[in-house]
Amino acid sequence: MQLDPQSLPDPRTLGNRAMALAMLDAIICPEFQYRYFSYDAGWGIDEQVAVMRNGDGDHWFLHISNSGAALKGYVQQLPRGEAGAMAIEVQRRMPEQFDAFLHEPAFAMEAVSYCYFRRSSDLAWSRIAHPHAALAQWSDGSEDFLSILLAPASCYYDYASDYFECGPPLTSIEHIYALAPLTATVVKSLNPQMTLDEARAAADVIGYPARAAARVTLAC
Repeated sequence: MQLDPQSLPDPRTLGNRAMALAMLDAIICPEFQYRYFSYDAGWGIDEQVAVMRNGDGDHWFLHISNSGAALKGYVQQLPRGEAGAMAIEVQRRMPEQFDAFLHEPAFAMEAVSYCYFRRSSDLAWSRIAHPHAALAQWSDGSEDFLSILLAPASCYYDYASDYFECGPPLTSIEHIYALAPLTATVVKSLNPQMTLDEARAAADVIGYPARAAARVTLAC
């Protein structure tokens, strides 16, 4: 199936959910190489990148900048030749504002199964369709791999229960989904072996707002 671009929220909302997924993975699984989700809030000047890698070759990259946001994914089991044709189409049709995205080696732009973009001036996301008419409506894997960005906390619970073989409390997942400050109770509920300081260190890399904002007291 294909994910309808109209179902994607604005880039900030989408990025916040990707950040929450990365924060949850970082707490549950301190070993970076075993996580599906990661987030780099300091990718570049005014640039952030969210990543999903499942270890089997499937991945997606979400790049957010002042120009807007671009999202590409690759599904290993789909025909490689079609992914190459799609990659050429993406290079041809992606607006010039996303040159940094298109030419970033880390994003493996030579192989694309699905791609969406939203310029800062756009009111909605656009999807780049496969150049071959017969494949323009094919099942490209986008709905399967992007749905967790749109689904409720129970979707992450199902993923974590299966992959990490744990049962993270839904209330703690919802706490992170809300980008609420980290607490020792929430961290321990997700990983009894992790300290609050360790979780905050991971949050600093991700860009997650781990600490409550300081209150300003005005003198009378």
